[in-house]
Amino acid sequence: MAANLSIAEVYAALAETGFFDPALLAQHYQNGSIFSGHVSHGVPGVELSTGALGHGLNVATGMALAAKRARENWRAFALLSDGECDEGSTWEAAMFAAHHKLDNLVAIVDYNKLQSLASVEETLALEPFADKWRAFGWSIAEVDGHDHEELLAAFERLPFSQERPSVVIAHTTKGKGVSFMENQVAWHYRTPLGAQFEAAIAELESADA
Repeated sequence: MAANLSIAEVYAALAETGFFDPALLAQHYQNGSIFSGHVSHGVPGVELSTGALGHGLNVATGMALAAKRARENWRAFALLSDGECDEGSTWEAAMFAAHHKLDNLVAIVDYNKLQSLASVEETLALEPFADKWRAFGWSIAEVDGHDHEELLAAFERLPFSQERPSVVIAHTTKGKGVSFMENQVAWHYRTPLGAQFEAAIAELESADA
């Protein structure tokens, strides 16, 4: 989990699978809580702390290489933000993974094209993004990151090629489903409170109906 601001979903999954009491999730983002906004190994079920961008794919690459050398049959997954793909260490890991033919490695990029303070294009343009991954020796699938069926279909095809690592580029919309949050960089760090919270929940529930 390199895309740290998606950690709430990981906490929910860990609670659902029995690592801790789901009631503890109410402490998320509270002062003194272990459930911080970045991944922490202090949370049961989390093996590695992350925070600074550029670590996630590197660690997953090492895990995939270790599995290959131990002749173990499992995959390493790295969920990356597009902002993390600004980091040179991410591309060093991509090059290393292709060189070692790590077809048990999967990167998933949340490509919403907004970073913490500005758009990806303004900060450090990534396009042609898919072509960059291909040039580094990876096999590509581009999907609608909000379409669960497209995501599942991509995962069921893994690995996309033998002896090549795979990357799923998930095109997403930041703040999807909440009209006043969609594609608004200001909501990268903000938390909806009061009437804004109620309005956001109402829009999401209406979309699910």
